[in-house]
Amino acid sequence: MTNAPPPPSSAAQSARNILTRLHEVMASRANAQGKLNQVVGIIGECLDSEVCSIYLLREGALELYATRGLKQEAVHVTRLGLGEGLVGTIAEHIETLNLDEAAAHPDFSYRPETGEELFHSFAGVPIIRRERAVGVLCVQHADPRRYDDIEIETLQTVAMVLSELIANADLVDTAARTDAAATDQSAQRLSGQKLVDGMGAGVAVFHQPRITIEHTVADDTEAERHRVYAAFDKMREQIDRMASQAEFGVGGEHEEVLETYKMFAYDEGWSRRINEAIDSGLTAEAAIERVQQRTRMRMRQIDDPLLRDRMHDLEDLSNRLIRIVSGQMGTAAQMGLRQDSILIARNLGPAELLEYDRRRLKGVVLEEGSLTAHVIIVARAMGVPVIGRVRDVRTSIREGDLLLLDASAGTVQVRPTPAVQEAFDAKLEISQKRRANLAALRDLPAITKDGVAIELMINAGLREDVAALDLTGARGIGLFRTEFQFLVSATLPARERQQRLYRDVLDAAGDRPVIFRTVDIGGDKALPYMNVGDSAQEENPAMGWRALRLALEREGLLKVQARALMEAAAGRTLNVMFPMVSEPWEYEAARSLFVGQRTWLASHNKKLPVAIRYGAMLEVPGLVETLDLMLPHLDFLSIGTNDLTQFLFAADRAHPRLAERYDWLSPTVMRYLARVVKIVSGSKVALGVCGEMGGRPLEAMALLGLGIERLSITPAGVGPVKAMIRSLDLAKLRADMPAILAQPSSDPRKQYHDWAARHRVDLGD
Repeated sequence: MTNAPPPPSSAAQSARNILTRLHEVMASRANAQGKLNQVVGIIGECLDSEVCSIYLLREGALELYATRGLKQEAVHVTRLGLGEGLVGTIAEHIETLNLDEAAAHPDFSYRPETGEELFHSFAGVPIIRRERAVGVLCVQHADPRRYDDIEIETLQTVAMVLSELIANADLVDTAARTDAAATDQSAQRLSGQKLVDGMGAGVAVFHQPRITIEHTVADDTEAERHRVYAAFDKMREQIDRMASQAEFGVGGEHEEVLETYKMFAYDEGWSRRINEAIDSGLTAEAAIERVQQRTRMRMRQIDDPLLRDRMHDLEDLSNRLIRIVSGQMGTAAQMGLRQDSILIARNLGPAELLEYDRRRLKGVVLEEGSLTAHVIIVARAMGVPVIGRVRDVRTSIREGDLLLLDASAGTVQVRPTPAVQEAFDAKLEISQKRRANLAALRDLPAITKDGVAIELMINAGLREDVAALDLTGARGIGLFRTEFQFLVSATLPARERQQRLYRDVLDAAGDRPVIFRTVDIGGDKALPYMNVGDSAQEENPAMGWRALRLALEREGLLKVQARALMEAAAGRTLNVMFPMVSEPWEYEAARSLFVGQRTWLASHNKKLPVAIRYGAMLEVPGLVETLDLMLPHLDFLSIGTNDLTQFLFAADRAHPRLAERYDWLSPTVMRYLARVVKIVSGSKVALGVCGEMGGRPLEAMALLGLGIERLSITPAGVGPVKAMIRSLDLAKLRADMPAILAQPSSDPRKQYHDWAARHRVDLGD
């Protein structure tokens, strides 16, 4: 953090002017209601807004507590449930709304007693206390207009100060639900998402207590700024020390994770935003929390899980910085684990996980978390089972409770009964034997019982992922997602940096093939340092301006990547795959660009690959109609089952109600894939599948039955899928597949499962 801050921005100055007046109100002897009445008047006046209202959470509903501009008789009368109306939507989703025509919003709910029919524009922000909305601050105006960014930032800053006033006056009912849950002594079973497979038992240990910001308005801005300077210096020292002491894995395969973490710690943009929040009149703790709240709101709007995970890394550092500046540094790691323990946290950063004693850490339960998070990469290397997206862990689990974590089932048993514990121990013993058996398969070939060799490869995206080749015995990398480097970088990666990564990956893979997918960004993978037009506002980013569509428009981006790949693969075979090809001309345009760059490098006497193999991903269903035209120009084709499935069913896979609705084994998917196999059959094109479908034994069995003989999957799936392959009589399955496809069952999953059971196929059940 630099020691010469820029002059306060107009947003910071606007907020500071309001906070100065609010500070006087908070220090006055007026009662809480009187203070809120003064607050809405000040905000409305300073923002030149005809209406300013405060709603507070009382008895499970949002009650209008104070207003300037609406009818006073509506105060303490108008109530909205969570999710009801614009106010309820803001509180439920902890999001900001900024509308030029409030009534046009689908969640608008008219309340005649307020007299709000006179007003068109609306802006509202949540009032947040301990990571939950305890109220809503909103403004309205008669003329239709969107409030500008300065006004929204001012409202968000004021809302933080209001949370302190509201908490001190005990105006909201934050404790009722927590107190009721804390008295529960019974056994419970909580469910979540498997992030790292495995089982573990231990006592519950909370990673850290949540630090509540008690004082938000600064008395001395410069003093607060210097407190943050000192905290930044101390935090960076800690991160550097932990990075130098990391001892897990082999060959430094997690260097990229820790370097990204350090990059955030030294990010000047982050420190500048905190400085601006201090300029607005906030204390050091409140300024960090203010920026962190903005990060959380951004995270809720991000559809791409990888980018969301990078934001989690920044949030992890924010928590660390607040603990340093407040002097509350104690975590479970620093106090030491005294017995076998299951760690409980809302989320974790990779460096924080590394602080724990791996001999005592038996598992992790996260309220958030996802498969692509950096901490999950580290946990997998440490061999620590993890489940994520577990609701109500803070209210259902107490410090010291006995927990039984079964990540394979996505469950954690809280205060288990003796019978449950006995069943868990029996399953753990079976799991340990199974793991030993799969490890023994590492050096054995993936060949079916009737002698058909299957090419089993892994998906990767970071330098450290390559270590999984040796750990699993996979044949190579069937999908290396090059965009990961772009998504974890603060700036556009230079050609030299890209080249270094690609060369490192090829060197580590040795004589095993690596298929590099060109960068898939844009749409829901927006880069903060790269302006991609209107993509950030796309309603359907997965089907928007992304992947090859964007890369062909930004030729410079693809040209740089092409040169980096070719120079990295000098003297070797380079495998390049283009994502989200919709029509043959897109593939040809991308291929021609690579050919042009190869010619340019040759003319400058650069060493080149001995051969370049070109491929495409089949993710857009319509491509199958022109696939025959592309085959003469393709070396290989990979079916991306994740995107393909959501496009086939017009179902967003990130939507909670749709994520599990449509089965990969449904006749729609299976018949479509059978058609692709038929079109490709007889050509020189190597056909494979990359994606989660191929990484599950039952689904992988079905894919082999269709005629697919190359799978690129997550490293964790290699052992179970190889065990399935070696137990399968492929000829029998392929003989039965036409009948299965012609007369599918109403429960296709059971149909395939029954076939596997009859023929003694090892599905790991």
